Amino acid sequence: MNARLPAHVEVSGLIRAVEGSGGFGMVLQKGEKDAGTLLVLTTQSGRNTRLWERMPQLDGSRAFVCTRTQDNENTRELDEYVTKRRRSDPDCWVIELDIENAERFVAGASG
Repeated sequence: MNARLPAHVEVSGLIRAVEGSGGFGMVLQKGEKDAGTLLVLTTQSGRNTRLWERMPQLDGSRAFVCTRTQDNENTRELDEYVTKRRRSDPDCWVIELDIENAERFVAGASG
């Protein structure tokens, strides 16, 4: 059994790491304090927005995977997807990280 970091601690750590590197992090929706799912939106100055979610891996771990990329022609599509996910899982956290190469902060995080 793997010990899981409480969601609020992981969220705080991601935001602090981004801000410590000169970026900006923000909680868009608070979720369940200990076991909430994390949805991470990454962006660079409002461009190249991506959504990262944890997905089960073959080895049993759960790694962040980019599941959606914002379409510049239809910017509402990503917002609508996040809204739908929030409705289906009100315990989930939604955070945004705005920094160059933001994927380096989430790609290595596992849970």
